[in-house]
Amino acid sequence: MFALSPKKLAKMLKKFREEADMTQEDVAFELQMTQSHVSKYECGRKVVDLETFMNWVRVTNSEVHAAAILFGTDVCAQAAQLMTLVPAFIGGFIWM
Repeated sequence: MFALSPKKLAKMLKKFREEADMTQEDVAFELQMTQSHVSKYECGRKVVDLETFMNWVRVTNSEVHAAAILFGTDVCAQAAQLMTLVPAFIGGFIWM
């Protein structure tokens, strides 16, 4: 599913939780699972599925970090560069 090894993915989930200043219990509550499941995901004893991963990213507010890790920091740099072009594009489009 991911280009990351299960061990690296597990570390990433834990890092997202810690950076969000959340406990395993907090994440478990938000994801409607047990704290034991959260622990197993973070230790790599249980492999996270895509839906759970996306929900984990959402509840820990880690969208930017996840994109940077999964797709490389070039995505973030390209997005920042595109954002500078949006006002000019919209302005040009309105006057057409």
